[in-house]
Amino acid sequence: MSLARLPALLVLLLATLPGWALAQSGSQSLTVHFFDVGQGDAALVISPTGKTVLIDGGPPESRAHLERRLRDLVQGPLDLVILTHPHLDHLGGISNALRTVGARRFMDPGFDHPSEAYRDLLNVVGDEVGQVMKPLPDPNDPSSLLTIGLGDGAALTVLWPRVPEDPFLKGTRSDPNSNSIVAKLTYGKTAFLFTGDAEPDTEATLLRKNIDFTSTVLKVAHHGGRHSSTAAFLAAVKPQAAVISVGAKNDYGHPTAQVLERLRAQKAQVFRTDLDGEVVATSDGNVVSVRAERRGSNSLLVAGEVTSDAVARGPITRGTRKASTPRGRSAPSVSSDTDTRAPTQRGASEGRYISLKGSKVFHKASCKTLKRSKSERTEYASRGEAMRERRPAEDCHP
Repeated sequence: MSLARLPALLVLLLATLPGWALAQSGSQSLTVHFFDVGQGDAALVISPTGKTVLIDGGPPESRAHLERRLRDLVQGPLDLVILTHPHLDHLGGISNALRTVGARRFMDPGFDHPSEAYRDLLNVVGDEVGQVMKPLPDPNDPSSLLTIGLGDGAALTVLWPRVPEDPFLKGTRSDPNSNSIVAKLTYGKTAFLFTGDAEPDTEATLLRKNIDFTSTVLKVAHHGGRHSSTAAFLAAVKPQAAVISVGAKNDYGHPTAQVLERLRAQKAQVFRTDLDGEVVATSDGNVVSVRAERRGSNSLLVAGEVTSDAVARGPITRGTRKASTPRGRSAPSVSSDTDTRAPTQRGASEGRYISLKGSKVFHKASCKTLKRSKSERTEYASRGEAMRERRPAEDCHP
């Protein structure tokens, strides 16, 4: 089937369409499961009326665990699957999930990426999913934010990206990370903020917009990496609980001491999937109860402090760090992010790719990490070959 994407206006009608999966029939609570998928992200939203949204699918090595949890929690196809950005630790389990439980709709940022794993996922999406969409603003009201109704007052609002109204961020530490889908889930006086692997550039761009970021629970960006979760952004979010989805003894040192200190400064209670296992947050619209698999029956109760339905406090103006458009003018055309070279061609032109024994990532041959290590190495003939077994290292961005 074609991967033609639907206009954003159609997404607003999701809550009225028939056939939504019933995960917790009759429940008047909104529940978010932050799955323990190792060094990656995967969260399942179950709305008060049983609508289900999977946000990311973890790395390939956790796909079996993700499938089991989805079978436990979801009856029928997922209503929406969101891939925040096209990195393997976020997309690795989605293909199997689509084949196992199914999905009615799929959304990703539309930021192209040359990895073979991402291309393979899009092929599966084309075969398994009925509708594919981008988080586009309403063309009739381009200053608006895309909001997806989930029933009984629960709603998911996409804060970033907003192409073509705002161009993708370019020239950042990691452009795929910087253009992660950032979304705020609201229910009554409570809210959850999902940040993917958003970078400081993303946070700075969002902070210049007239948005209420206040959230009861924050899914911490980039597994607690030191560059994300800046002090200014956390001060705007004001999280009472923070969930870090991270693998035990991972190669990156996540979560970093810097981010943990910044979260402590905000007096946020931190939950980590590497230490706490699966984290489950349940909201009745006034209070959120957060409990962790490895903390026994004890729950953290936090009162919601979010103004009802407050996300945007005014028009969302154009403008990013790399490009801006004066108000009153038409939005600039955005150059394509697509690299038309095949993965093998990219590998030939960009050099060799190497991984260290026992590591789950691969590096450029020129990476300083390789020069410091004497471990046994595996060399790949192309980037595509490396992507089939490993994910790109964050220090050299191969």
